[in-house]
Amino acid sequence: MSAEPVAAAPVAEPSEKKVEPVAEAPKAEPTATTNEEKKVEEATAAVAAAPVPATESSTEKDLEKTEPSEKKVEEATAAVAAAPLPASNGPSDATATALSGEPAWPETPADHPLAKFFEEFEELVKQAEYDEVYGIKLSKSEEFKTKLILQKFLRANANDLVKAKEQLLDTLKFRKEFKPLDAVNEKFEKERFEGLGFITEVEDVPESVNKKDIVTFNIYGAVKDNKKTFGDLDGFLRWRVALMERSVHRLNLSSATKPIPNYNEGPDPYQGFQVHDYLQVSFLRQDPAVKAATKKTVETLGRFYPETLSRKFFVNVPVVMQWVYTAVKLFVAKETQKKFVVVSYGNQLAAELGSGLPKEYGGTKRELKGVGETLGSTE
Repeated sequence: MSAEPVAAAPVAEPSEKKVEPVAEAPKAEPTATTNEEKKVEEATAAVAAAPVPATESSTEKDLEKTEPSEKKVEEATAAVAAAPLPASNGPSDATATALSGEPAWPETPADHPLAKFFEEFEELVKQAEYDEVYGIKLSKSEEFKTKLILQKFLRANANDLVKAKEQLLDTLKFRKEFKPLDAVNEKFEKERFEGLGFITEVEDVPESVNKKDIVTFNIYGAVKDNKKTFGDLDGFLRWRVALMERSVHRLNLSSATKPIPNYNEGPDPYQGFQVHDYLQVSFLRQDPAVKAATKKTVETLGRFYPETLSRKFFVNVPVVMQWVYTAVKLFVAKETQKKFVVVSYGNQLAAELGSGLPKEYGGTKRELKGVGETLGSTE
């Protein structure tokens, strides 16, 4: 609230030494008040109504009379300082961040699925005996970061809290057993996986809410030996999860300040793009090792990495490989299927993701091998 300053109360002329007058408290503009505002105004009024302290020339009797008034002034002033700030409709996200040093999630009604999820997630952590997702520790003391994760699971299940809780519990159990944080830093056999996966950053993607976005490339034409790469299903899955985990970490959820909108109320800014490139693919569509690896990978990433994918592009897809696109659609929700895009030629991808792509995809950057990040490898 704002107030206009008022003149100081008049004081009798001192006989020996001039004493500075005590100013009246500012008069607040009329407005509807909350209980907290009323307390502040009452305390301020007490300060204004208190008598002006006597000057040094006053008699001892006069001084004794003023002591209770001075005490009232001190008490009233302390009340003003201790009174809570007036309530408001709540600070903006930016204001809350500036005041507390931490980002703030917008207030939600007690019956909102996210509010309920936040109250109940600790039981899931207890059941799984694990509390980490994508490098974020789920904790009531880390409300903003925890709600980022919970919101992803809610959006993936159309705000169905029961299904979201089931998926989060499954994810916690998977992460405890699989240890994807360890996989990110592991080294993988060069002969099996060299040139197969890259992560890069792209600016100014059309229609994206972000200035920069993360794109993960899976280059299946780089496979030299189907049996060696896909035959060991557990080994391939560990490599693929490690690549996915690293790309999710590049979304910088740990330093996020912008909340994720509710389901059907806007795009999630913390998602990446995937590109599956089938240029010069040599394996046949009926290769059982490839089919098994595809099925297991889609199931794993779809279940344990919800709402991390903005769109998935199938690039340089020959007719003989159309089964891959069809197979993937069998294991994902209809909402996720809408995110799939088939691009006949690699250089057409720039029309979807902008000119910041590597040059083989129609962009202005160097080739993917020169700009893309990849996992560690052994010789």
